[in-house]
Parts: sequence; C-alpha cells; structure tokens
Amino acid sequence: MSQRPATPSLLRSLNNRSALELLLQEGPLTRVGLGKKIGLSKVTASQLLARLQERNLVEVIGTQSAGRGPNAELYAIRPNCSHSIGIELNPDRVRAALADITGTVIARTERSISDTADPKQLIHDVAVDAASTGKVDVSTVDDVVIGMPGVVDPVSGDIQLSFDLPGWHAGLRQTLAADLGCDVTFENDVNLAATAERAEGAGRDVDNMVLLWVGRGVGLAVILSGHLHRGATGAAGEVGYLPMPGVPSPARVDRPAQGAFQALVGAGAVAELAREHGIAAGSPAEAVRAALAAGAPAEEFLRTFADRLALGMAAVCAVVDPALVVVAGEVGAAGGEILCQMVAEAVRSIAPVHPSVVPTQIGEAPVLRGAVLTAVDHARQTLFDSTS
Repeated sequence: MSQRPATPSLLRSLNNRSALELLLQEGPLTRVGLGKKIGLSKVTASQLLARLQERNLVEVIGTQSAGRGPNAELYAIRPNCSHSIGIELNPDRVRAALADITGTVIARTERSISDTADPKQLIHDVAVDAASTGKVDVSTVDDVVIGMPGVVDPVSGDIQLSFDLPGWHAGLRQTLAADLGCDVTFENDVNLAATAERAEGAGRDVDNMVLLWVGRGVGLAVILSGHLHRGATGAAGEVGYLPMPGVPSPARVDRPAQGAFQALVGAGAVAELAREHGIAAGSPAEAVRAALAAGAPAEEFLRTFADRLALGMAAVCAVVDPALVVVAGEVGAAGGEILCQMVAEAVRSIAPVHPSVVPTQIGEAPVLRGAVLTAVDHARQTLFDSTS
C-alpha cells in the first residue's frame, strides 16, 4: 500500500491538528508544555503557535510562573473561532442551541412548529434566532445538526421515514445547506441522545451500549465498539416495530403505534396501563412517578411495565449483548433506578445476558445536547483538516 510522504506541509498540518486537539482536551498550555506533549522543539513549537495565532485559532490568555526568568505565556484555543448549531425537532416544537468550538452553549431558542408549515423557513428562522441571540451572524456558522424522529437515509442524508413531520422530503437537506451556507446533517433523535449519554452521561467510557428511549414513541440507539450503528438502511434501532407475542404487528409501516413493541410500552400503552391500575395522572410520565411515590399499592403497575420493557430489551440484548442499557425518554427516565432494576431482573430471567440497566444521566434536552455535540465535532474536524 502506498503511503503519503511525510512532506513539511503534511508534518505542519499534523502538528497543527495535534496542538488544537490538546488545547481543546487539556485547556491552556505554555509553549514548552505544548511542545513536550507533541514532541516538538521550542523553536518548532513557537512557529506552530505563531501560525495558529495568525489564523486566529489560538490566543494568549495569561501567564504561568516559570521559576527563574519571565513568566511563560499560556495559550488557549479561541472559543469563537468556530460556531455550530444543534437543533431538536419535535412534532409540536423546535429547539436550537448555538455553541462555540469548545462545545459551550452560548445561546438557546425555542418556538412552536405551528408558527410555520414550511420546514426550510422553520429551520432558517430558528437558526437565525439562535445565532443572533448569541451575537453571531448566521453566515459564519460552520455546521448545523438537526435531530428528529425518523429514519435517515445513509446515502442521501435525507429523512426517509417520519410520519410526524409532514413536508420533510428528499432533497431538503441540500436545500437547507445552501440556504444556511454551511454543512447540514439530519440525525435520528434517539441516536443523538445516545451520543450525549456516551459523551457526558452514564455511557462514558462504555464501548458497547444501547439506549432505550421510552416516551411518546419508542426508539433504540446501538453503540458497538464505540461507534453508532445505523444499519444498512439507517433503520437500526427502530425497535417500535419489534414483533411482540400477543400483540398484533402494525398493518402499515408508517403506523407503528398500532402494534408491536410500540403498542406495548409507548405513551398510550402506559397511560392505559395506569388507568387499569387506578393511577390517576396527567401524563404517562406522571403516572410512573405517581406509582413510585405510592409504593406497594402501585407495584403491580410498575412490575407489568418493567416486564413489557424487558421483552423488547431481552430480544435486543440477546443479539447485541451490550454491557450497558440506558433507559431514557420522558416516560422511561421517570422510572429511575427502581424501574431499571426491575427491567434488569426481568431481562436476566428471559435471556442469558446480564447488562447493567441504568437511567439516563442527561437531565435536560438530551437530543438537543447530542445535536450540539455532533455539530461541534463536525466543525472541529473541518477546522483541523484545514490547518495545513
């Protein structure tokens, strides 16, 4: 296999990338400290930092005592050298967050979907709102990631199955990218929640895990060997369609709520189960919390719900064998540690697998946080690749 020769320009590019990654991961460093970590001489490290300063990618933010002699300057990456936007799209509302290159959110915005029926105008407006709130011109944003319920075509990157988002059609991703003047990525919402969980929640340092989302809908994200598994058609994790014993399969693929696993553990099914057990609540999530607060009188409701969840999880875990199952979504997260323990026990009684089952640790807007983290990562890679 031929290899690219180690030309001076290639070495400079690799050193630039290494320096930016170190400054992002470890924070401010002196010239000497940075050079030692990369393996550069003082002169080469000085030249590297001068290049990055000329491109407005790094800046001096202070000094550090160097013992004898003058204090050493501390270098850090300029947070505003790149901006990205993460967007969470639901059938009724859309939320967006603007973040700098460090992943720090500097502005948020939210609006009702009913404000406009045109998806291009909706995303344009919310992106402009987020940018202007953060005092950034939207034309300078480097990457936008949009999380939504549905299946994303792995070839075109367009949404190809989302019965809750009328108007989202083939070619829309490219239309939005041209309108915003930057890269635009569509991603399944549950996949983004798993991205946030692995980066900042219960899944940190776990290479094989699944995230079960139980809310209005039911979904699953699968991470294998540290990588998100989307499948050949992008439909990996559409566990709502998983056939269940005693539950009719959906008559149509665009109506999973009519049958299969979705009909067993989705929000509607949980609300009905709560009524059957005499639990009065304003929502399925509230019903789960009310059952936990009631203790023994409501244990049968929780046990039945856990057993239903375990049927789907046992089927998934028998195939994937993850080390960790994270239960998320407004209904799933409401069950906390108690529901997770019940599910784990039931799974072990069904299949020869023993995953740890835990509630999500991303307390607020996990899909939006995953969209932000993904957008920032994309922007970083583009920035790193351009530093030749």
